[in-house]
Amino acid sequence: MKLIIGNKAYSSWSLRGWLAAKQSGLHFEEVIVPLYGTDWDRRKHEADIAPSSGKVPILWDGEAVVWDSMAIIDYLADKVGRDRFWPKDPVARGMARSMAAEMHSGYLSLRRECPMNTRRTDKDLTFSEETQADAIRILQNWAEARSRFGKEGPYLFGTFSAADIMLAPVVSRFVTYGFTLPGFAQAYADAIMMHPWMEQWYAAAAEEPWTIERFESAFT
Repeated sequence: MKLIIGNKAYSSWSLRGWLAAKQSGLHFEEVIVPLYGTDWDRRKHEADIAPSSGKVPILWDGEAVVWDSMAIIDYLADKVGRDRFWPKDPVARGMARSMAAEMHSGYLSLRRECPMNTRRTDKDLTFSEETQADAIRILQNWAEARSRFGKEGPYLFGTFSAADIMLAPVVSRFVTYGFTLPGFAQAYADAIMMHPWMEQWYAAAAEEPWTIERFESAFT
C-alpha cells in the first residue's frame, strides 16, 4: 500500500489517514507532498493524486484508490477486521461511529479558527463563541465516552480506536492553542499526545522544512 499525505505540521486529515494505516498493522509506503508549495498546482493533477481531486490523504492498494480519512478507515477495517478499529460492544460502537462522523462533518468554527500546527503553542488566545461552543460539545462527547466506555484504558472507549484517530487532531489543536481542559479531558489529551504514533508524527513534523503562512496567521 502507498499513503500520500500532506505536511505533517499542518495536515490534520493526513494525520487521520496515517493513524488509520498504522492501526491496520499493514505495511505501507508513506509519500509526503508539500501542500500549497510552488509545484502543488502541478502535483495535484498527477496520476497518483488526481483521482481525489487534489485532496490528501490518498491510499493506494494495488488498483484500489481510496481518499478521505473516514473512507480510508472503513477500507482498512474491511481488510483487517472491524474490531481493530471500533469497539466490540455494539452500544459503544454506535457512539464511536457517531463521534467520528460528527468530527468528520462538524466543528467548522474550531477547524477554521484553529488550524492544525504541531510546531506552535500559545496561551491566552481569544476564541469566537462558535469555536468555544465547538470545544464544549467535543468535551461533552469525550466525557460521556470516557464515563460509559473508557474503563479499560486511557482512550475514549478504553483501547485506541477509530474515534481516537478522528479526534487526535482536535487534541493537537487544544495543545497548540492553549485550551484549558478539565481533568478527565487533560488526562485523555495526555494519553493521545504520548501515544508512540503521535510522538513519531510530531518528531517528523518538527524536521519538515516547509512553512505555510496561511496556517501561521492565527498566531499573529
